[in-house]
Amino acid sequence: MKFIVVTGGVLSGLGKGIVTSSLGKLLKARGYNVTPIKFDGYLNVDAGTMNPLRHGEVFVLDDGTECDMDLGNYERFLDVTMNYYNNPTGGKIFNLVLKKERRGEYLGVDVQFIPHVTGEIKEWVRKVGKESNADIVIIEVGGTIGDIENSYFVEAMRQLKLEEGENNVLFIHVTLVPILKVVGEQKTKPTQASVRELLHMGVQPDFVVCRIEEPLKDGPRRKIALYCNVKESNVISDHDCKTIYEVPFVLDEENFSEKVLNELQLPVREKHMEDWSKLVDNIKNPEKEVTIAITGKYTALADSYVSIKEALIHSGAHLKAKANIKWIETTDIENGKASIADVLKDVDGIIVPGGFGSRGTEGKIKCIQYARENNIPYLGLCFGFQMAVIEFARNVCGLEGAHSTEIEPNTKYPVIDIIPEQKEIDEKGGTMRLGAYPAILKEGSIVASLYGKTEVSERHRHRYEVNPDYIEILEKHGLVFSGRSPDGKLMEFLEIPDHKFFVGTQAHPEFKSRLDSPAPLFYGFLKACLK
Repeated sequence: MKFIVVTGGVLSGLGKGIVTSSLGKLLKARGYNVTPIKFDGYLNVDAGTMNPLRHGEVFVLDDGTECDMDLGNYERFLDVTMNYYNNPTGGKIFNLVLKKERRGEYLGVDVQFIPHVTGEIKEWVRKVGKESNADIVIIEVGGTIGDIENSYFVEAMRQLKLEEGENNVLFIHVTLVPILKVVGEQKTKPTQASVRELLHMGVQPDFVVCRIEEPLKDGPRRKIALYCNVKESNVISDHDCKTIYEVPFVLDEENFSEKVLNELQLPVREKHMEDWSKLVDNIKNPEKEVTIAITGKYTALADSYVSIKEALIHSGAHLKAKANIKWIETTDIENGKASIADVLKDVDGIIVPGGFGSRGTEGKIKCIQYARENNIPYLGLCFGFQMAVIEFARNVCGLEGAHSTEIEPNTKYPVIDIIPEQKEIDEKGGTMRLGAYPAILKEGSIVASLYGKTEVSERHRHRYEVNPDYIEILEKHGLVFSGRSPDGKLMEFLEIPDHKFFVGTQAHPEFKSRLDSPAPLFYGFLKACLK
């Protein structure tokens, strides 16, 4: 088993996750079994209690793990299913160490960062690789070099290289090469400083991957190689391109995966990426375009809805179409700063995504009403599913003031209510209905035709459900619950049959969308928008 450690320098958000995913894709295309791991230094056990505006989207895995959005990139690029152990955090590691200490498993010694914390990290990494039968484990270290919160993890990786041997652990450092417009020069000093920090920690990078707006020139490349003690051929240009799915090809313009395999003393097998190349070409050269409104309350940070954006790109690649996203902050509609007719007049489809809390909900409900009454394709995801039920109850069934007890606990018509087993829970983290759950679809429904089967599994992240007391009146007025839990008690999908496309799901199908196999509901939605 071989290990690749990806670190980052200068600033966060450079794209370490995309480099990790792209390298994984290239190695998998050459026939290797690759397992990615993302370490996050924060003391949270997982990302579940974080505001998307601070941390970006909370991604959910099949096993219910709430995690960093980079795991979404791993799944989308490698078409693999991650689990709890693919995302160690500072909180998880320290929790593990403290529990062992309380059980007396450290044999009475004083528990320290070295060797106990670093030892648990190494054991964690090896265990993940072994259990996934990996040929190569790629470990992305979150944050930037110099952060206190990831320093002990970098130290563990230094030890890992010492223990596993020279050609079994490889370090890749992703760093920024800015271009000063005033002089038009590609500046290498930030990279030099970042690598110097890494060297202070006892780690010599084998590769330096340079994030840069345009291809790296020979002069700066030579300079980086000299000052960073790296072979010139191992300084890799990671310049801007039209889509993240093109990054594997950008990196391999310099035979990146081939060089990595040579450093690890592994055979360089033939690469197969023809299908991926065709889809990337469709993304770069679409034949049609549509405008999709995403009406949410975290729109100030587009990363809050990254899986939805990517799911639209996946479907667009297969339909040779581009979905231009129009971000709509529903709080502005709610407080009168924006007119519903003005903001939605030029859109071809409307998505209401997931969310929590009362802010912006009335704005979302108005968007749904606009989509239903004007026959505009609509896709409701999780909270968007619940809001669609509320809108229909109020404006079609005549249940004035119908609401969710999450927002209005004393509503006269609680069409959305908390499920009984959730009522006694006080803790917020990891206590929702999380992860993959099965659903049985209604034969002949829109949803069943899109999936091509009547039994499906999608990932969930919510605490509230459709109140069964109101299902009869909702269906009597034309709302069809086209998917339910296997016991028939929980509503999973809804649709309005005589609408161009009006579909909602209690799940988050965007989490399982891949470039190779787009989420069926997104594909059907985008197809309807194109019509």
